[in-house]
Amino acid sequence: MTQLQVAIDLLTTEDAIALATKVAPYVDIIELGTPLIKSEGLSVITAMKDAFPDKLVFADFKTADAGELEADMAFKAGADYVTILGSTGDSTIAGAVKAAKAHGKAVVVDTIGVQDRVKRAQEVIKLGAAFVELHAGLDEQAEDGYSIQVLIDEATRAGVPVSIAGGVNLDSIQAVKESGAVVAVAGGAIYGAKDPAAAAKALKEALN
Repeated sequence: MTQLQVAIDLLTTEDAIALATKVAPYVDIIELGTPLIKSEGLSVITAMKDAFPDKLVFADFKTADAGELEADMAFKAGADYVTILGSTGDSTIAGAVKAAKAHGKAVVVDTIGVQDRVKRAQEVIKLGAAFVELHAGLDEQAEDGYSIQVLIDEATRAGVPVSIAGGVNLDSIQAVKESGAVVAVAGGAIYGAKDPAAAAKALKEALN
């Protein structure tokens, strides 16, 4: 079954926990966005895990260097997942995987900015990533002609565990599920909704 991940791209711990409280009954993974972690530091990871110990907490570090060190920091703070950039070297990813194994946690490789996402996804799974995030960032989504269908097609071709992030909403989530993605990542479709709880509930029902 495809899991639902909420990407929280807010800037304060208070706002992030308030949103998570609304949507927690309907999501499997709570992602703390890179701007949130840069704004609040490691403490937001600990606060979220303390507030929702039954949820998987995803720290979107987008690490590009010192993989073992930064992953260790995330896991010690309470993260279950940490992201490493797919555009970085294999040694950085391998280092993060080493830290993950030491903590009994997991690494997700984020393909934002990677030209051949399918090829890189296949490579990094061999390095020990739990799954690979096929990711079109906010800037890419804002470009003329962007379509999430590109990511859906890549997921179908990848042949390895992937998540899809980059415009997941009620219109696209069924296709995301059918692509074989293990996780559907919804950001603006939830936190930008008038009723985030209702939006998360609808997405979860669509996946089920």
